[in-house]
Amino acid sequence: MTFAFRSVVLAVAFTAAVLSTPVPARAQSAPASADKPFVVEYYYKARWGYADEFLKLFKKNHYPLLRKEVEMGRLLKVWMDQPRYHTTEDGRWDYRVTIIFKNAAVANESFDEDALKKQLFPDQDTYQHEEQRRFTILEAHWDLPIKTVDLDK
Repeated sequence: MTFAFRSVVLAVAFTAAVLSTPVPARAQSAPASADKPFVVEYYYKARWGYADEFLKLFKKNHYPLLRKEVEMGRLLKVWMDQPRYHTTEDGRWDYRVTIIFKNAAVANESFDEDALKKQLFPDQDTYQHEEQRRFTILEAHWDLPIKTVDLDK
């Protein structure tokens, strides 16, 4: 069974299990507050041997956009982590980018990055080509909104 097929089968099984499980009303979380920061982790898994190239392209073409959004106040903070040691192939990721948005509304509203891209990268042909390459060398990418659990409640 291929990795992609196994992933699809697991995703379908997980979704079916979640949808068929009753959830008591008191277990549901409250909606995110408009004034609280909203955290999302973005995971990137590059093809073997291409993690350094991915990082180089990320730093050149995507990180400047994120920094600009911090300057604008949309984002509060951005940082990247990578695992110190290797893991199993199923759980492997090469980079995790954590973005703290000003709030959940900002994280979910549409935002036109095109004007920023044109401002920061006047050579759009090169920019588009390098961004295409950055995603071509990815094996997987997923986004994970994070909710803090208050252990003292």
